[in-house]
Amino acid sequence: MMPERLAGGAPILVLAPHPDDESLACGALLAACFETVGAHVACVTDGRFSHPNSRKWSGDHIAKLRRCELTEAIGVLGGKADAMTWLGYRDCHAPTDEEDCHEAVEELLALISRLGAKSVFSTASADPHKDHKAVSRLGRRLLRHRPDLRLFEYSVWARWNFRQYESEGLRIRSGDWRDRKEAAIACHRSQRGEVIDDDPEGFAMAPGFAEFFTAHDEYFAEVRP
Repeated sequence: MMPERLAGGAPILVLAPHPDDESLACGALLAACFETVGAHVACVTDGRFSHPNSRKWSGDHIAKLRRCELTEAIGVLGGKADAMTWLGYRDCHAPTDEEDCHEAVEELLALISRLGAKSVFSTASADPHKDHKAVSRLGRRLLRHRPDLRLFEYSVWARWNFRQYESEGLRIRSGDWRDRKEAAIACHRSQRGEVIDDDPEGFAMAPGFAEFFTAHDEYFAEVRP
């Protein structure tokens, strides 16, 4: 399927729980839409706890680094500086309680109106990470407020662990945009173990992880109102 069919002729909005999820699961989709109808990434959390035991890198410094990595990745995919919204919730603290969810939903609804977006892409509830589940719930809240939207879910960890959505859902062929997707994933150097070297328990993409998402097409499941 061509990405423009999912976009509905308008800019798309991708909700990313952390900086790097957008490139891993939606890099080809974003690159295609930046070329045509336009796109925007809303990053929900700051990723500060990817290396909690580092003495060289405080949580604030990691958050700044990951924001820079995301900005670079979006540029590689074809977006400009204004193609990102940084919601700024702390890593592992994507909004779940009523007050925080209300605030996040209101901000996202205003962003959707400003963009004129017709399609939103969020993580799937099948992903085990708590922030991914929280962002899935945010996407579904948006759909309740705006049933005219199309909501699509993508998987990162469930896809890697269980090949979620590979036998069903909507498939975007990544071939024409694979090089840019690979370059965007490479921008997230801190998550590839290339920057922070004093926390052996910190996160680093497993061998073959980036290559898996680069080599394979992208899959999305539509959520009905």
